Amino acid sequence: MKKSGSQTVESASGLPASRLIDARIQELGDWRGEMLSRLHALIKQADPEVVEEWKWENPVWSHGGIVCTGETYKKVVKLTFAKGAFLDDPAGLFNSSLEGRVRRAIDFREGDEVNEKALKALIRAAVALNTSKASEG
Repeated sequence: MKKSGSQTVESASGLPASRLIDARIQELGDWRGEMLSRLHALIKQADPEVVEEWKWENPVWSHGGIVCTGETYKKVVKLTFAKGAFLDDPAGLFNSSLEGRVRRAIDFREGDEVNEKALKALIRAAVALNTSKASEG
């Protein structure tokens, strides 16, 4: 199933990924749901052509490859960038998985402020990396 602008694909269960993402936000019912909802909106604002998927029981946003995943844990909402180690992060958003050779993550805790401008720039950089690699191969 695809929509104009931001796209969503069906999950293995046959449900649109966007519905599963919305359901996850609702089921959390606390600050984590609010944070995931806000991050979801920012990702779509940063890249209106992003494809929403549902993999590994988590939201996944792709454009020319995986941009990031949105995972929720007891004390953090984590955005994991598949190729984060290759992205410039001048605002220092990455604060998790820093030892990884490829991925990097941002852990958001209750009460954390979101640097929207820097996060959108990071998302756009991830898309640019994915699409430049896709055009080369």
